[in-house]
Amino acid sequence: MEFLLSKGDCVRDLKRTLLLFLVLTCLVALVCTDQDYYSLLGISKEASNREIRQAFKKLALKLHPDKNQNDPDAHENFLKINRAYEVLKDDELRKKYDKYGEKGLEDHQQGGRYESWNFYRYDFGIYDDDPEIITLDRGEFDAAVNSGELWFINFYSPRCSHCHDLAPTWREFAKEMDGLIRIGAVNCGDNRMLCRIKGINSYPSLYVFKTGMNPVKYYGDRSKESLMHFAMQYVTSTVTELWAGNFVNAIQTSFASGVGWLITFCAEGGDCLTSQTRLKLAGMLEGLVNVGWMDCATQGELCDNLDISSSTTAYFPPGATLTNKEKGGVLFLNSLDAKEIYLEVMQHLPDFEMLSAASLEDHVAHHRWLLFFQFGESDKSNVHEFKKLNFLLKDEHIQVGKIDCLSAPSVCSNLYVYQPCLAVFKGKGTEDYEIHHGKMILYDIVAFAKESVNSHVITLGPQNFPGKEKEPWLVDFFAPWCPPCRALLPELRKASKHLIGQLKFGTLDCTIHEGLCNMHNIRAYPTTVVFNQSTVHEYEGHHSAEQILEFIQDLMNPSVVSLTPDTFSALVKQRKRDEVWMVDFYAPWCGPCQALMPEWKRMARLLNGLITVGSMDCQKYFSFCHEENIQGYPEIRLFPQKSNTGHHHYSYNGWHRDSYSLRSWALGYLPQVSVDLTPQSFTEKVLHGKDHWVIDFYAPWCGPCQNFAPEFEVLARTVKGKVKAGKVDCQAYAHTCQTAGIRAYPTVKFYPYQGAKKNVLGEHIDSRDAKGIADLLTERLAVIKNKGKRKKSSRNKVGNLWLL
Repeated sequence: MEFLLSKGDCVRDLKRTLLLFLVLTCLVALVCTDQDYYSLLGISKEASNREIRQAFKKLALKLHPDKNQNDPDAHENFLKINRAYEVLKDDELRKKYDKYGEKGLEDHQQGGRYESWNFYRYDFGIYDDDPEIITLDRGEFDAAVNSGELWFINFYSPRCSHCHDLAPTWREFAKEMDGLIRIGAVNCGDNRMLCRIKGINSYPSLYVFKTGMNPVKYYGDRSKESLMHFAMQYVTSTVTELWAGNFVNAIQTSFASGVGWLITFCAEGGDCLTSQTRLKLAGMLEGLVNVGWMDCATQGELCDNLDISSSTTAYFPPGATLTNKEKGGVLFLNSLDAKEIYLEVMQHLPDFEMLSAASLEDHVAHHRWLLFFQFGESDKSNVHEFKKLNFLLKDEHIQVGKIDCLSAPSVCSNLYVYQPCLAVFKGKGTEDYEIHHGKMILYDIVAFAKESVNSHVITLGPQNFPGKEKEPWLVDFFAPWCPPCRALLPELRKASKHLIGQLKFGTLDCTIHEGLCNMHNIRAYPTTVVFNQSTVHEYEGHHSAEQILEFIQDLMNPSVVSLTPDTFSALVKQRKRDEVWMVDFYAPWCGPCQALMPEWKRMARLLNGLITVGSMDCQKYFSFCHEENIQGYPEIRLFPQKSNTGHHHYSYNGWHRDSYSLRSWALGYLPQVSVDLTPQSFTEKVLHGKDHWVIDFYAPWCGPCQNFAPEFEVLARTVKGKVKAGKVDCQAYAHTCQTAGIRAYPTVKFYPYQGAKKNVLGEHIDSRDAKGIADLLTERLAVIKNKGKRKKSSRNKVGNLWLL
């Protein structure tokens, strides 16, 4: 990810007077406010992304300069709420703002642009006010589509006229499908990265997602009927036609497995459910109730035995007495509406198993459980939709139950449960559990349960908080109301799977364990810390499993040398003549420095073995940095090899501070290892020589060639001693490149020596990654070596035959 730096990029002189001057200059130039961003938008700190969008839209329509042309402050006022929205809608920026305030955002100073009033009125957040349509953001998308439910998602752009044309139909379609299929929407204007990852290149793009199959794109016309016909193809539930030959067996088999029947009887009198309605009900009740129908015109005797005289629909619960429906608990339904019938049937399905204080330990010791903790009967765990959980979690072998904390107060107290919630117990007793802090929505609960039982994150309290254990712990200090905290939890679960036996993972709710959080000086959420006996390391990177793993790997095997004035003098100033150093001079409080740190560590890993990377804390060693003439933070310096003076260095003044940009810049100062070839040397050394060669055919004016040049030098160093590396300038030696079949720049070709003159066309390598090319060359050399051994073995056999 690239970090774009603005003019207010925390460049300050270390002297107090100049520091004050630059701070004042920054404050004039930037869109800043002394008012809290949450207060500006009129929202709480626990506001969801949808609530943030809704609040901003309401204010935008009221305060927009287009509607306040006589107000000289309208522009500045709007910039403030626009800046607040831009920060709070982004999980990473929101985390920095919550932790450091505006000081932590100095490397992300944007917000000077905004749209017209019409954009916010008609184009902004198209589906935010539609309850049947779930607007998904990047942080919740994967959990939703992997929940096991069927999703139909509309990827749209606010500026797309076709997207707006579709919106009324999509809303009607969503109402029609409500309860059967999850209808979603993704705003690609706000979620560009998500849409890019999913391969969305036109709007609107409509895709069906279902666990176990690849996403399917819809190409038909955009009428409600066509959308319904397409979506129903992926509803795999079936409606069984019942008759005298299968009725008894179907009912008995279903009842024996604890599943009831919803049956529509179609007779001459009254209205019968349509086939479409029956199919919808089968989908809505999948796994919970079997759906069937009976034609009483052909099955008159059976309908008479069941005392059915007119068209009707009835729910037969397991064990129902069919011949005496009143005593058997049969539910007759008078509605013809699928949603109304669905809700009535769901109300009559049995509730979850109630666990007692005495039985809890035995239940969770050997089986996985998802437990609802309730306080009395009026609780969210009674939401009828949640009754689908047993079916949706069946493949993960997760049982679903509930505990009443009013009846078992000691159990809930020991688990630090003081309000209604749910938790996953992972089959190892009451200590190995994790409390859910996401949305109380079916798909979010399913995703949480599946992730949690297969991960190694547990909920911590004073009784199991890591002390001085030999094994290191990663502890996430968080608050349940904090959206960035909730977004981080799934990433912690993913990371924990890769570090089994190396690192334990736990989460601590600071709203409950305030004293413990204060003891560890937690001032913002989330704060993620690694405890390794007496050493504590705070994680400052992005909320992704990949970067958390990089952080842990860097702790185990540090890629950056922490320098002191003494070690700087010994290692950098007095470095060996062939040694190269890169040093980051930083201050811990500096926002751009915090943003650079994970990229700096990633760059160090990329440069491993080529350039040594260090960092110097200028807050701790202020006088030393002043002596080194450090004018601002972060200051990046490269100390090249073979310099005449230890003080000689190059300063990085590039715009981008991501790991790859820094790496490319640094590699440019390494001496060239590859050989520049002429037509004569290409023929003599490459084609006629007895060495393996890898060649970079390039043109000096070619931008991709310039970007690839440092990568090729890394390759040359990697394969040195096994394969020689050369470069051919195709602008200077066009005929040579034409003879070699070069059609684009840069082109990489391998010329292996196999005992004869090499083919001028060589072997094309379709990669521009040094490691990838090196791996390909290693594999190719192994093949050549084995081929040579077989030839030698064959010649030996022939020789032995001659001797005979």
